Amino acid sequence: MREIGHFIGGKEVPGTSGRFADVFQPMTGEVIAHVALATKAELHAAVANAKAAQPAWAATNPQRRARVLMKFLELVHRDYDALAELLAREHGKTVPDARGDIQRGLEVIEFACGIPHLLKGDFSDGAGPSIDLYSMRQPLGVVAGITPFNFPAMIPMWKFGPAIACGNAFILKPSERDPGVPMRLAELMLEAGLPAGILNVVNGDKEVVDAILDDPDVHAIGFVGSTSIAHYIYSRGAANGKRVQAFGGAKNPMIIMPDADLAQAVDALIGAGYGSAGERCMAISVAVPVGQETADRLIDKLVPRVESLKIGPSTDAAADFGPLVTREAVDRVRTYVDVGVQEGAKLLVDGRGFKMQGYENGFYMGGCLFDHVTSDMRIYKEEIFGPVLCVVRAPDYKEALRLPNEHEYGNGVAIYTRDGDAARDFASKVNVGMVGINVPIPVPLAYHTFGGWKRSGFGDLNQHGPDGVRFYTKTKTVTARWPSGIKDGADFVIPTMG
Repeated sequence: MREIGHFIGGKEVPGTSGRFADVFQPMTGEVIAHVALATKAELHAAVANAKAAQPAWAATNPQRRARVLMKFLELVHRDYDALAELLAREHGKTVPDARGDIQRGLEVIEFACGIPHLLKGDFSDGAGPSIDLYSMRQPLGVVAGITPFNFPAMIPMWKFGPAIACGNAFILKPSERDPGVPMRLAELMLEAGLPAGILNVVNGDKEVVDAILDDPDVHAIGFVGSTSIAHYIYSRGAANGKRVQAFGGAKNPMIIMPDADLAQAVDALIGAGYGSAGERCMAISVAVPVGQETADRLIDKLVPRVESLKIGPSTDAAADFGPLVTREAVDRVRTYVDVGVQEGAKLLVDGRGFKMQGYENGFYMGGCLFDHVTSDMRIYKEEIFGPVLCVVRAPDYKEALRLPNEHEYGNGVAIYTRDGDAARDFASKVNVGMVGINVPIPVPLAYHTFGGWKRSGFGDLNQHGPDGVRFYTKTKTVTARWPSGIKDGADFVIPTMG
């Protein structure tokens, strides 16, 4: 059985801790690999390696750094099919969905290829008597990313792409549940011409996370995961003087107005609610029809669609979604469905008993649909992270707007309507970081920034787009005057530009 180590100093090295985690193939339930769990000493060795390599990389001009990323794009496209199959095998999402995971990561790499332009500073000629002012953006040094299981290609690329383009060295701590793709991406970056030591992958659990948070040579940390862990990482990292962006959980609602194209809205709910078995931080997990008639019509259309969802192994390109990532994930989602029934919600479609013929040991669960969910129920308040859609009926637009505004999470929200005035009002007033108007999963393109509000995000700067460049750089401002413009004698008055 394969043992996955770490990628440090330009090569895969075995773990030395003697501790390993199982890597499962969710569609069969089989253990397909063991991944080493690093010690603090192994993490500190990787950081030291990165610290030694970073100055030469920072001194490499931005055009040459961009060329490495361009070559990386070429290599990923060369190996696209193999990467998607590896991702699907370890995560459980279907191969077409895995290809989308990779593609959304590559879009940020494409954005980062523009780093020569993105790093340009400001210049003020003649800001004062014979004085010029200019600014420059410089890398932080060694930075780190702690990334989740649900997007093992996309989110690592969202982190290391801009960071490396800016001249930093990067420590990636991916999820131990599906480490194969992050390891392979590091190999491809090396093949693309990235110097050894600039991208290191250290696999592990809480021990290595804490080591990252406490290492004085790690200057910034990007995290995506649950809210409780995001808050922990933000608090401990910031207390240690690090720059931190930490993104947590979500409960993303879709408001369906009475004038909405209902067929379009139902298609959107099915895809955004059940795609990837609901294991997306941007999944639509709550439908909010406005008005009794809208709700009744929506339910009439939703029930047969949820009942007819095609669930299959990751290799089935025709499947709507595949298994969940682990047996524990299935058990957690089933428990939430049990809680919803106990709380009084009406379970219209029950997928708890689903079994995949020929894959009885796989981590499968059928789609579930609740109606008459209320805002005091746990299944509304908490992130389920599975193929469960809750319908919360709102009597009017005011109540539909109140629901996302008062929820503790503020990651994404969508509204379906033909009314431009209603859409504009909603986008202006909703207290959520990303808004979709007739778009179910409002993940911005790479040249805009991605990030949630409230307990969905901790830190001042978001992921990718201009914020990604700001996060991984520090600004230096230079005030310059040359001797011909300097008068004799000391000046004891605070300098002004007048």
